[in-house]
Amino acid sequence: MITGTSTEVGKTVVTAAIAAAAMASGATVAVCKPAQTGVGPDDSGDVDEVIRLSGVTTTSELYRFRDPLAPARAAVREGAAPVDLQTVLNGVRALDDHELTLVEGAGGVLVRLAPDITMLDVAAGLGAPLLVVAGAGLGTLNHTELTTSAIKAAGLECAGIVIGSWPSEPGLAEECNLDDLPELTGVPVIGRIPAEAGSLLRSSFTSQASGWFDPDWLAGL
Repeated sequence: MITGTSTEVGKTVVTAAIAAAAMASGATVAVCKPAQTGVGPDDSGDVDEVIRLSGVTTTSELYRFRDPLAPARAAVREGAAPVDLQTVLNGVRALDDHELTLVEGAGGVLVRLAPDITMLDVAAGLGAPLLVVAGAGLGTLNHTELTTSAIKAAGLECAGIVIGSWPSEPGLAEECNLDDLPELTGVPVIGRIPAEAGSLLRSSFTSQASGWFDPDWLAGL
């Protein structure tokens, strides 16, 4: 499961990059987005962006709501049925014939999919480790430590931290955070995605993706 310290930290591009890197090694990959918000019925969503960048062909989006809000609130405003945990679990498990299934969350781990469901509940139901996508600059230490602490408190595995948008010219804070993030969280930084990666053509994105992650981590994946 790919989660984040907040919204707009780069989860979709990270999901695409892992998919591309895994497929480059010969693995079969599927991607699931349990709940997408802020899009209309015919609008492109995060899954479409993952397809555009990585070329993955097996994808699933289980719920979609128009308002750019947490799924629980978006469903209420739309008068739609809330996200059902068992439906999500069944939707992800339907992809089990692939060697790797990536589940992209909505916002952070405690964002409500429904009034009584968070991404932690989905991860627990699947027995899935969580990969945390974090910012590069000031504020990321607090946000990332809070996120990894919530994961550990739920008895779940944190598979690593990925910097979702690494600047081409990192400053002092960014460079120091590479050392401080693993020290404070006890979780390794296993990848850095260049800030411009999401604007690349698929051919460039897929050829570069493997180089954005720790090779030992990729091999273990």
